[in-house]
Amino acid sequence: MPAAPDFPPAPDRVKPVRALISLSDKAGLEEAARAMHDAGVELVSTGGTRAAIAGFGLPVKDVADLTGFPEMMDGRVKTLHPVVHGGLLGVRDATEHKAAMDEHGIGPIDIVWIDLYPFESTVASGAGFDAVIENIDIGGPAMIRSGSKNHGYVAVAVDAGSIALIVEALKAEGSTDLALRKRLAARAFARTAAYDAAVSGWFAGQLDDAAPARKSIAGSLAQTLRYGENPHQTGAFYRTGEARPGVAHATQIQGKELGYNNIADADAAYELVAEFEQPAVVIVKHANPCGVAVGKDLSEAYARALECDAVSAFGGVIAVNRPLNGADARAITDIFTEVVIAPGADEEAKEIFAAKKNLRLLITDGLPDPHGAGEVFRSVAGGFLVQSRDRSLIKPADLKIVTKRQPTPTEIQDMLFAFTVAKHVKSNAIVYARDGQTAGIGAGQMNRRDSARIAAIRAREAGEAKGLAHSLAEGSACASEAFFPFADGLLEAVAAGATAVIQPGGSMRDAEVIAAADEKGIAMAFTGVRVFRH
Repeated sequence: MPAAPDFPPAPDRVKPVRALISLSDKAGLEEAARAMHDAGVELVSTGGTRAAIAGFGLPVKDVADLTGFPEMMDGRVKTLHPVVHGGLLGVRDATEHKAAMDEHGIGPIDIVWIDLYPFESTVASGAGFDAVIENIDIGGPAMIRSGSKNHGYVAVAVDAGSIALIVEALKAEGSTDLALRKRLAARAFARTAAYDAAVSGWFAGQLDDAAPARKSIAGSLAQTLRYGENPHQTGAFYRTGEARPGVAHATQIQGKELGYNNIADADAAYELVAEFEQPAVVIVKHANPCGVAVGKDLSEAYARALECDAVSAFGGVIAVNRPLNGADARAITDIFTEVVIAPGADEEAKEIFAAKKNLRLLITDGLPDPHGAGEVFRSVAGGFLVQSRDRSLIKPADLKIVTKRQPTPTEIQDMLFAFTVAKHVKSNAIVYARDGQTAGIGAGQMNRRDSARIAAIRAREAGEAKGLAHSLAEGSACASEAFFPFADGLLEAVAAGATAVIQPGGSMRDAEVIAAADEKGIAMAFTGVRVFRH
């Protein structure tokens, strides 16, 4: 490990004399370049950025004027030179450094503004392997890291927010202070780390390596949160590079700031509602759906979803898979709702929601693909778990009917609907459903029998609330997201009124469970696919 040299302390304020600028995205370049020029800063640049600055009528040097070497090898080599990195890394007040700079004609570079080649957007565009490789920046990260390491003297900008801080300091004081340079350095190192994470993640994907020896997760701050799950916990929300429609990329139309739990619930609701082709509504409370339904339109779907558990729906999060209109908004605002997330809303709907100041309305650009590839993460002490997104899709042809009685076509549709919902319910999960509507949901219990009982209670109460003489689960299909280890859970479902059961199968006691189903005269299908959600 290199020992720390006995350098003189860094000065608080540095009046910059030279800036090196290299940008892919030139938005804001003219204003910042003029501000630096007006502050007496010499501008040095490369390629298209140099041409743009010259086009503004500002004096600008080419990097080749400093290095004495032309840009070469298709632009791969232009800033990787001792004159550049010496100007960035040289400790101005260290005797040996100053002597080396003087001896080799190395002038200091006090500001670096670099946004890196657009690697992430190149990947997102679907470009081929060779094009992506050429958009891996080498010189940019090297200069950012050099300048950031020497933050005692150098101010580094990697985005519009960073250069704005530098320009503000120059206009106010004509210099940068050490506290600012430290903040900029931290921001810059985070950017290069995220860039490297994107490159390494993409490369692992090209090799179909699902478990590389090292894995990095990077995100950009979307917002700081008032708190985490509870008021005594801090919280923040970050976006990754994944362009998946949902809460991370939604536009908040109105309402107070989203909280940690709001974001988690909105994500859970939107991922589930995207599973359905018909107009659908999902109501989520504390990470679990408490009502799911399809209908001829969103208003009908909402009314049917609410019937399942109107008590839990109060203060919940609602997701829909169609743009909202005025009638939908009027229905939804009948009870207190925390968040509504949708792929659109007309002006009438927005006006109706606007009257509910505490309701947050989120609009997204489309729906997530429930069967698209991706990864999900979960932290544990000292590490994190990574798994591929659950892309399972169970179709009628995938079902293995294991009972003497065959299910009717209607029962098959009910089973598939219930199993789709169960895929998004915390384990152990039991879902009763009929005619595209959940009748009762039991979530997160330590045994499957209790989940079946809780779902039955919800279904009975829903029937009573609707004025029915029977449970809403009467004639329903029951879905279990994992196998029934004993027959008791299945018998609870039968007692609740279910006439068909769908489950993965695979228990040591499958024969016992099948025999119980046959004895009760119900139909049962195995999917062969477990959809645990812990």
